[in-house]
Amino acid sequence: MSKTFPRNMKNLPPTAVSAQGCYIYDKSGKPYLDGSGGAAVSCLGHADPDIIAAIKAQADQLSFAHTGFFTSEPAEELSELLIKHAPGELDRVYLVSGGSESTEAAIKLARQFHIENGQPERKHLIARKQSYHGNTLGSLAAGGNEWRRKQFSPLLINVSHISPCYEYILREETETAYEYGQRMAQELEDEILRLGPETVMAFMAEPVVGATLGAVPAVDGYFQKIRKICNQYGVLLVLDEVMCGMGRTGYLYACDAEQVSPDILCIAKGLGAGYQPIGAMLCTSEIYQCIETGSGLFQHGHTYLGHPVAAAAARSVVKKLVENDLIDRAAEKGKKLSELLESKFSQHPNVGDIRGRGLFQGLEFVEDREAKQPFDSGHKFAARLKANAFEAGLICYPMSGTRDGKNGDHVLLAPPFIIEDSQLDELVEKLDTAITETLGQPA
Repeated sequence: MSKTFPRNMKNLPPTAVSAQGCYIYDKSGKPYLDGSGGAAVSCLGHADPDIIAAIKAQADQLSFAHTGFFTSEPAEELSELLIKHAPGELDRVYLVSGGSESTEAAIKLARQFHIENGQPERKHLIARKQSYHGNTLGSLAAGGNEWRRKQFSPLLINVSHISPCYEYILREETETAYEYGQRMAQELEDEILRLGPETVMAFMAEPVVGATLGAVPAVDGYFQKIRKICNQYGVLLVLDEVMCGMGRTGYLYACDAEQVSPDILCIAKGLGAGYQPIGAMLCTSEIYQCIETGSGLFQHGHTYLGHPVAAAAARSVVKKLVENDLIDRAAEKGKKLSELLESKFSQHPNVGDIRGRGLFQGLEFVEDREAKQPFDSGHKFAARLKANAFEAGLICYPMSGTRDGKNGDHVLLAPPFIIEDSQLDELVEKLDTAITETLGQPA
């Protein structure tokens, strides 16, 4: 009997015993094509010899040094590498152990900056509905995933949520895409004015919304207006690239596609590519210098910050992404995947929308395509799709509650950047098999 506490006690998983390239193998030897990189993590695939060698070399030299006493060479070199390629005025890196830690740190840093900048009245955080920013209490409060929030809502800080930039459902027929984006961005200014401009500390958003909406990019012009509004009212712009960053969308930093730069940026997942748990929060020199010349102490921290072995792994990952043209490959293979999905599903009666950027693609499912009517939540479409795909040998990332936290279903695809065209074909064929099986099952 296992003593491990599983994610789902009603559905125990098989045991993974090995992995190579784009495949994971269970105890019986069955291969699974990793069509979602786990949760958009395994950007380099599995068993990359260069990353493994970097981990072994660092473990031999220095396995752990607490950042309350030391820094380390891999942490310093990783930070320098990230800033070298970072957008705008991002200038400092705070290394953590994962995405939730990164967004949690961002929220705290935003608050402390305003305190040390002489504006302690700035306490309100604004985020977006149908977003996901992590599972710690602060990051969960920022996120708009109602299913994840519901039972913990009495414990969560009060965060305002405006509409997402979700063109498929929210754009009116009389609007152009640009006009729609401007209307959605205007909700931020309206909420800032409602709360009181002097009381708002930050706005947090994903450049391409991942788990909760299923690879939804903003329309052109949306984030440019968001940036202007934040500048106008002294509100920090926090971009959460935990899932969509590190080359996943065809850009090392996803916000580069929007031609905007944040005040604080969060990354994880692809930063370690699954080889070590690591994340990072990047901030501008203005934010850093404000605290440096003030208290000199960011009042936050965790035991495994800047872990040398994790930093060595991430340093090797980022070097490989940048130096081996893997970011361009993600864009190229993403275009191929998009074309395959369009060819297979664009006329499918139960696929309402195909969207994404780079190797970050999503399909939204509907019962009535013309009316964009989702399946009844009791149908449990996403859960059954995940099970049927897994049975077919495909790992993908379906989620329910796409529209409002309860209704709607989508699947997120985020395969490794090393995926070959034949494996993209395999991914789409297995997904088609799983969709057909799911639709044929009684609700």
